[in-house]
Amino acid sequence: MANHFEIKDYVLVCTVVNFGLGSKVLHIAKQCGVSGGTILLGKGTVNNRILELLALSDVKKEIVLMVSDPQTADQALHELDKELKFEKPNHGIAFTISVCDVMGYSGRKPQNTKEERRIGNIMYHAIIVIVDKGKAEYVIDAATKMGSKGGTIINARGSGIHETQKLFSMDIEPEKEMVLILSQKDKTEAIASLIREELKIDEPGNGIIFIQDVTKTYGLYE
Repeated sequence: MANHFEIKDYVLVCTVVNFGLGSKVLHIAKQCGVSGGTILLGKGTVNNRILELLALSDVKKEIVLMVSDPQTADQALHELDKELKFEKPNHGIAFTISVCDVMGYSGRKPQNTKEERRIGNIMYHAIIVIVDKGKAEYVIDAATKMGSKGGTIINARGSGIHETQKLFSMDIEPEKEMVLILSQKDKTEAIASLIREELKIDEPGNGIIFIQDVTKTYGLYE
């Protein structure tokens, strides 16, 4: 009998690559059987003193999100790693996150039974922080203080009850920034706690933090 800890077998594949490479990522993944994906625009932070002096430390990034079964995802990640050389610094990162179920996914396979969830030995977490536009750099700074190597900033917009303003009787949805940080499991609590404290996340409308297990990674360095 299935229990509450069993899920259907899907993963979210997330890659963060330099601007212009998102389409290549999708092309390689489709050749491996992934049905498609979504490309988001963002920017990454580079810890390089010379680039900081030249005001070039922010690098345009493309974030590619794809849903697949684990076997297809493994094959796609292997090919992406071979083509994009994630083992080299600043060539990008890739990781997978467990997905409970998928709706509207053309590659979804009908299943009458559920397989037990196989989390394994989790070594990394994905810390996702959503704050008002202009505050993402403070999130990165706080995370860096606690040992993070940096993060990726994605533009977004919010519509929470504490956030919507009015102009000429029209609702205005303020711009947001979403920060994606990959953290070693033993550093996650310290990083999230400092972000929470410095950004005053507990105050209404100041943002939200959520953390997810990362099941597999490419391109991360200790």
